[in-house]
Amino acid sequence: MTNINFDASLSFNSPLGVISIYSLNEHVVQLTIGGEPSTPLGRSSTLRKAERQITRYLNGKSQTLDFEIAGHGTPFQKAVWRALESIEFGRTLSYGQIAQLCGNPKAVRAVGGAVAANPVPLRIPCHRVLGSTGQVTGYTPGLGIPTKLALLKLEGVGSNTSFERLANIQT
Repeated sequence: MTNINFDASLSFNSPLGVISIYSLNEHVVQLTIGGEPSTPLGRSSTLRKAERQITRYLNGKSQTLDFEIAGHGTPFQKAVWRALESIEFGRTLSYGQIAQLCGNPKAVRAVGGAVAANPVPLRIPCHRVLGSTGQVTGYTPGLGIPTKLALLKLEGVGSNTSFERLANIQT
């Protein structure tokens, strides 16, 4: 976990492993998937709301995650994260398409870096970003690509042959 300021935290078990959420002033500032549970700290209605929404999402009972977040990043990273938030449930975009949305079509590698630095995966849906030909590429949270594949499957994404080939390799 990066060095962040937070005043409340909680962890819970999920189908993806332990999810730990950290908030500051009732805004989620960090979410991690996998690893050891964090020591609970403070009380936060936003954290409880986030836990409920994530649990419903991962159980296939909701397509919406809209708990309050506060990003900490560069202006470019924040632009990329806003673009990621525009990707609807069950849809994907490529890194190149995200670069175009951010107004810099040549910044594909920088987009990849910003996607990897996403502090609140799931809420900022970085798992919905694929390679230029639809291939499933790297994923930082949880177990990496297997976690990304599980999220894409949950959302019904998988008609692309590259995705299906990789999914068969991973399972």
